Amino acid sequence: MKIAENVYGYRTAIANIAYIAGLGETKEEWVLIDTGVPFSAPFILKNSKKLFKDKKPLAIILTHAHFDHIGALQTLVREWDVPVYIHEKEMSYLESEKKYPPPTPFKEKGMMSFLSPLYPRDGIAFHSNIKVISAEDSLYFLEGWKWLHTPGHTDGHISLFREKDGLLLAGDALITVRQESLFAVLMQKKEIHGPPAYFTPNVETSFTSIEKLLALDPHILYTGHGMPMYGKEIKEGINQLLYQHSTENLVKGN
Repeated sequence: MKIAENVYGYRTAIANIAYIAGLGETKEEWVLIDTGVPFSAPFILKNSKKLFKDKKPLAIILTHAHFDHIGALQTLVREWDVPVYIHEKEMSYLESEKKYPPPTPFKEKGMMSFLSPLYPRDGIAFHSNIKVISAEDSLYFLEGWKWLHTPGHTDGHISLFREKDGLLLAGDALITVRQESLFAVLMQKKEIHGPPAYFTPNVETSFTSIEKLLALDPHILYTGHGMPMYGKEIKEGINQLLYQHSTENLVKGN
């Protein structure tokens, strides 16, 4: 699925990945953003070959290390032997030095929330090929893009933004489907939401990150879950989300 110029999306069961193309001196290089759910490697490899023939990516960039974003990582690195970029605050989770906090299945109603205690919280003891995202120029090969630290959903979550057309690859910092609901996930009804509530331990920090993303004035939005969105529906949706959150805080007395 084409999202915008030189950017393609692909859904692996419940989570999206993205391809950024048109890179390098020849404009024929590409990178992969996230690696989807477990057992999705054959499908990612097949789709990559369709898009880029036998050319392997310059790198794999991880928005964070939840199981549905690193599922095919080990297989893809064995196949391609490319560097893997992840934020320094996320490395300990990827390497299984830490576990993510337990989910909160009843924070938001829905079958996906109810099932969340079954989702893996461990990393994959992955240690090879890792490159740390810390400095502004960490992703120097992404010409025309910048990365932003967008914590809340996880400590080291990042998002990517291309200024020339306002394209935001948000990861799970905000999403375009109500991920707590199995029905919404199956139907892929477009609606802007905060990160999946059952796996977001620091909600207030996540909304600070959402405000940071709104300030970019994105015109194209592709997230870790849900369909792409375009134009005014993005700003309207984010503003509605922020208003709803602030109203709930007032009611709670926060």
